[in-house]
Amino acid sequence: MSSASHHRLTPLTALLLTVPPLLWAGNAVVGRLVRALVSPLTLNFVRWVIAFVLLLPLAAWVLRRDSPLWAHWRRYALLGLLGIGLYNAFQYLALQTSTPINVTLVGSSLPLWMLAVGTLCFGARVSRRALGGALLSMLGVLLVLSRGEWQQLLALRLVPGDLYMIAGTIAWAFYSWLLARTHEPVNVRSDWAAFLMAQLVFGVAWSGALAAGEWTFTPAHLDLGWPLIAAMLFIGIGPAVLAYRCWGTGVQRAGPQAASIFMNLTPLFAAVLSAAFLGEAPYWYHGAAFVLIVGGIVVSSRR
Repeated sequence: MSSASHHRLTPLTALLLTVPPLLWAGNAVVGRLVRALVSPLTLNFVRWVIAFVLLLPLAAWVLRRDSPLWAHWRRYALLGLLGIGLYNAFQYLALQTSTPINVTLVGSSLPLWMLAVGTLCFGARVSRRALGGALLSMLGVLLVLSRGEWQQLLALRLVPGDLYMIAGTIAWAFYSWLLARTHEPVNVRSDWAAFLMAQLVFGVAWSGALAAGEWTFTPAHLDLGWPLIAAMLFIGIGPAVLAYRCWGTGVQRAGPQAASIFMNLTPLFAAVLSAAFLGEAPYWYHGAAFVLIVGGIVVSSRR
């Protein structure tokens, strides 16, 4: 199969790349819906425990004593901390005070933070075009943070949730750079379930430690009933495992460049789902910010 046909965008590939943003938007809306029923770090822990249990039949071999994973445990412990322990913990913390539309818009500025982290920490070279695109995206993020009123920004009257999401997105940028540099062990890296499990075994420990801290130092709460159980099953099965699987396959079939455009569907889906389930309609500045953020990504990704 030639690389051209390998990277053609077929209807199935488009579907594979559309499902994850829909599930991630759903994750943000559900995280907002259940904020009164469960503390954010506890929700993150339960999400990954469910994912861990689901993956056990597919990837239990990774956990054996003779598994090639343990020779690289430090790298996987760091990947588990950044991608599993911190990113979603910050997202659920963000949703305590911010809306799913804001949270997903800030999250969609990832290419901007990827550029910054790559330049400052991984020695990546930055072109003028990439810098121009990053500035456009940054304007979009500032528009979200200020909620369309620049004086809010000048007075630093910011919603804590938006800042949590920036911290989460920076953690994900570090995670993505490390991920791109992780090629070993080969048999773990080439098997999606094994690779996720290798991160999960450490990520569950990290998120468990964060949840334990939440119950020790804050007035944590867990109001267990069918609404919360259904929500936890959704985020543990959908956004955590199914989205990961679809995204990995979609990126392999379409290539990372085309796939990255689909990421921008997340805030759009979040706006639709928020209006439907939360009664939170988007404002004009959400649309303007979306145009700036996506415009910035398009500008910087052009050759």
